[in-house]
Amino acid sequence: MTANPVDLELRHPRGRTQIRIGAGALAEPGAELLTSLSGRTCFVVTSAQVRELHERRLSPLLESCRQRQVLEVPVGEGAKDLEIAADLWRRMVRGGGKRDSVVIAFGGGTVGDLAGFVAGGFLRGIDYVQIPTTLLAQVDAAIGGKTAVNLPEGKNTIGLFHHPRAVICDTEMLSTLDPAELRSGLFEVLKIGAIRAAELLGVLERVLPELLARDAHALAPVVAAAVAAKAEIVEADPEEGDLRRLLNFGHTLGHALESLSGYSGLRHGEAVGYGMLFALELARERGLEARVAERLVALIRKIGLPPLPRASV
Repeated sequence: MTANPVDLELRHPRGRTQIRIGAGALAEPGAELLTSLSGRTCFVVTSAQVRELHERRLSPLLESCRQRQVLEVPVGEGAKDLEIAADLWRRMVRGGGKRDSVVIAFGGGTVGDLAGFVAGGFLRGIDYVQIPTTLLAQVDAAIGGKTAVNLPEGKNTIGLFHHPRAVICDTEMLSTLDPAELRSGLFEVLKIGAIRAAELLGVLERVLPELLARDAHALAPVVAAAVAAKAEIVEADPEEGDLRRLLNFGHTLGHALESLSGYSGLRHGEAVGYGMLFALELARERGLEARVAERLVALIRKIGLPPLPRASV
């Protein structure tokens, strides 16, 4: 049974996204979502690793589908490729995909980006559902409707805004995360706390050991608070007009570090952690109160950054 799930709603120009968050949330996805999937063909985009670890958790959701097909993709940024997207479109056509079909993104941020892009392009756009399995995806990548694939010339070069019909953040799935992957997600939690939800900083300071231990019940309210704060920003600026730039705190240098490391030496959240340290140093020089900067720097250090990888330029 889900322990006190939190239900949120993100309103956007094309409708609304239901968001359910909690330990065990996937076991009770909600009657409205189950009804919306009833009698439809569902395509589950996932990786072999996530499928092996968590496929059984999908049963309550997939029982409503008329038929379902699992489409495996590679792990990591390599999945966000136009050729892989085209292969998924062809497999969906061969699998009987129609305008009323549904894509289910079941994995981390790269799977969500790819699956959302595929759903947005298939037959000019079909419904999709996000079921993020990493902390970073639950608090950031799955929320906001941004989808994309990469080109050799740049990350997220080809994409579109396509909001999911629903997002289910089940914090029990985070129990299998690599500790470094969990820390990566915590940097995005810290980011949203710094820009929009100051109470999150206090939570991080108080219960960081429980979060690092992947306690599903400790993580659930943290994920809920981070998602609520991001959803507020997205609702005010659904397609990156101006306000949404707040969400880029730490990302300017972070993206550069990711690029220099070939998207393999640093996790995204780790790169953002270093980017926040850089931005805070600049902000101090421009008048940010020392106590504010010192508090954020202390939290970044407490979460723990890995050494920077060597890079040749």
